[in-house]
Amino acid sequence: MSGLRDPGDGAVYTETVVWAPPQAYAADAPYQLAIVDLDAGNRLTGRIIDSRVRIGDRVRFFEYRNGVAYFRKS
Repeated sequence: MSGLRDPGDGAVYTETVVWAPPQAYAADAPYQLAIVDLDAGNRLTGRIIDSRVRIGDRVRFFEYRNGVAYFRKS
């Protein structure tokens, strides 16, 4: 998506698993969301793909999909 920059890597500040999502994301459930403390000093909410994470785990930015940041466990 144009205009969105790579936010970089970080550590999971908090996380949750969404079991009852809005209708637009119903096919994706269950999925994990996390607030990530970015190494650059900000926080960003994003989805976690490929594996579950816990608070404190390191994550790496993967891509944006429809304006949503996706991260993978490092």
